[in-house]
Amino acid sequence: MTLLMQRGSEAATLEMVREVPLPKATRTYQPVSHEKLSTMLLQMAVHLLPAFSHSNSQFGLAAEGNKMFGVHTLTSSDTSMGLSIGFRNSYDRSMSVGIAVGASVLVCDNLALCGDITILRKHTLNVIRDMESMALAAIYKSQKVYNQVLKDAEAMQMQEISDDNAHRMLGLVYGRGIMTPRQIPVALREWKNPQYEAFGPRTVWSLYNAITEALKSAPPQSIMEKHLGLHQLFSEQHQFMGVAS
Repeated sequence: MTLLMQRGSEAATLEMVREVPLPKATRTYQPVSHEKLSTMLLQMAVHLLPAFSHSNSQFGLAAEGNKMFGVHTLTSSDTSMGLSIGFRNSYDRSMSVGIAVGASVLVCDNLALCGDITILRKHTLNVIRDMESMALAAIYKSQKVYNQVLKDAEAMQMQEISDDNAHRMLGLVYGRGIMTPRQIPVALREWKNPQYEAFGPRTVWSLYNAITEALKSAPPQSIMEKHLGLHQLFSEQHQFMGVAS
């Protein structure tokens, strides 16, 4: 899966992430290593979530490596959805360190993030000292968030939706600023002719995944907000998206 497809962004390996030079600290600025953030979160997740095992990790880089977005996916034998831990970081002070948790749809690596972004800190003095305790809080919260996403996904799978109402929802997603004009045709194509058999049924869940497929092209500084905004919107609106047009 390609996390980032926009111009100037690229999918990356951990080795590529590791090779990005860490900026020098100053009196008011303390950089956080992309690699250290990723490794710390994965180690915490493996230790604190024994019911899950690490499946894969994916990374995206932009702005010559100064912006990084990653996702760790952990799986359980009890479900076809994996627990996902999304994280972001920057070396150019353009965005704070952040974490969001939710689920990954294993058939297509689509994200279903729920809740809020845990802002670990701006890159000021003592950020590294504070980062571990705040990351622990996010990992502890992840199981609860993951269970909520599973519940939401089950409800969306049970609800059919007409083409007209799907088109209306696409317009609302665009109007809320979650999708860009370039992403709308991708979501519409995935709705009309889904590339994955699992999303063939005309349900709210299939529409949700058509949109998350389009959101794979979101830039790293906003990708978590886009997914969180989408999940919130569907949670608010899915009861109004019935079959009747």
